[in-house]
Amino acid sequence: MPRPTAAQFAYGALTVVLATLAMLLLSQTRSGTGIVVIAVAALSLGLLVSCTAAARAPSGRSVPARTAPARAHVPERTAARSEPAHRTPASLRR
Repeated sequence: MPRPTAAQFAYGALTVVLATLAMLLLSQTRSGTGIVVIAVAALSLGLLVSCTAAARAPSGRSVPARTAPARAHVPERTAARSEPAHRTPASLRR
């Protein structure tokens, strides 16, 4: 599994904080059980947001796909040549 990016951490943390505040203010709960349920729900929502942030494509900029560089045609070695190309022939060696 790849490591999360800084953007994923930021989106997830911001979602947890804002969701917790919103749910606590809207529900006006004062019991410990209600607060725990809201905290678990906010953490789950933050995890969901941070995971889906990775699946999104970067918006605002389009990056062109890289193409392979054009290569000059190099003829293949013929079967008549017995020595590899990087060695000097035996007749030229001393």
